[in-house]
Amino acid sequence: MRQIVLDTETTGINKNGKLYQGHKIIEIGAVEIIDRKITGNNFHTYLNPERSIDLEAFKIHGISNKFLKNKPYFKDIYSLFLEYILNSELIIHNAIFDIKFLENELYLLFNKKKKISDLCNIIDTLSIARKLFPGKKNNLDALSKRYKIKIKRNKHGALNDALILSKIYLHMTSGQTSLNFFFNKKKKVKKKNIINNLKIIYANKKELIEHRKYMKLIKKKINK
Repeated sequence: MRQIVLDTETTGINKNGKLYQGHKIIEIGAVEIIDRKITGNNFHTYLNPERSIDLEAFKIHGISNKFLKNKPYFKDIYSLFLEYILNSELIIHNAIFDIKFLENELYLLFNKKKKISDLCNIIDTLSIARKLFPGKKNNLDALSKRYKIKIKRNKHGALNDALILSKIYLHMTSGQTSLNFFFNKKKKVKKKNIINNLKIIYANKKELIEHRKYMKLIKKKINK
């Protein structure tokens, strides 16, 4: 399974789900996960938005107009980016924000609406977090603290945030990662003793016969 964890930074924010004042993407960061392992095959680029950055946005990501002056335009990188995410599972925190900006960039380029969802499946980790932790803060800082992820984050940065989100996502979707009954509140209990006392349930004769029949059926279908 190939998954791409994505984040963007922009010249400003959108309001009520609608783009306004011509805000554009200035950074794209993506981290590849294959079979639940971060591969290091990342996608990262800064972009020249051909417009100024709002002061409030600058305070969040610290990316200046001067820094972006000689960076590529979206039209220069879009084909490589779309090829990178094609047929993947796209994982984004508050996906509607990034997806709308990406689709707007494609619309400006082709003068035609194009959906990212036609290229890959989209998973919104904010929706997952809200189900896991209802009523709590579920931004990246709060989730990083909750899962004890130690990655420095003084300012927002697309690639760094995508890496943080990739680790959060793996934690959120890993299921039970520890057996809490190995410890009681007052003192540690030796694992070996508890494991030895765990009840092992073996398959009965009827279940074993049914299992063998099923395995023969699978083997027969494979060899057809």
